[in-house]
Amino acid sequence: MAIYGSEMDEHRASSSRKRRSLYHNLGGGHLADVMFWKNKKESGTILAVFTLIWFLFEVVEYPFVTFICQILLISIFIFLIWSYIGSSQLIQRQPPSINDLKISESTWRFLFNKINWFIIKLYDISSGKDFRLLVLAVVSLWILSVVGNYFSSLTLLYIVFVALETIPMLYELYEEELNYAASKSGRDMKKLFKDFNSKVINKIPKANAKTRRHM
Repeated sequence: MAIYGSEMDEHRASSSRKRRSLYHNLGGGHLADVMFWKNKKESGTILAVFTLIWFLFEVVEYPFVTFICQILLISIFIFLIWSYIGSSQLIQRQPPSINDLKISESTWRFLFNKINWFIIKLYDISSGKDFRLLVLAVVSLWILSVVGNYFSSLTLLYIVFVALETIPMLYELYEEELNYAASKSGRDMKKLFKDFNSKVINKIPKANAKTRRHM
């Protein structure tokens, strides 16, 4: 245990000097705030809404068209009643104006910037400049395609969403321990491959030049 503790302390000291936090690597914006639960109320609300949507469509098997139409009907009645009550001054708060309901240009700009970033990143990976990243992307997509055979699209999206809302936060909390475990596993795998290469691969008899010429 003492050896493990000393190795962990050395790894923590060396990595803390050079690493940037995952929060800042993800941009440190509003999306990162949601993923890392900086605003617990907002992150919890988004997770609850997605969970409710998944429950309605996957567990209850609620028809999608019926759901959209009923949501629109409820919204129409709410705005109608709110406008009537607001005009009669029974309540002090006025209904929202049309400008309050518009989606701002900055939101669309942010969305298109993310789409452009994804396209550029996909092209960059496909160019093969980083072969390890290319292999990782291919393997990940293949695994995702296999997993998609066993889950519906909505369930798969829900799993991805829950993972995006939980894994970064857990990684930030246990970053040092996870990095140490990953680096130790990498060293162990390299050592295992080296031993396998020296004890098995190198002992396989190879044909010399004369044998190859006679063949």
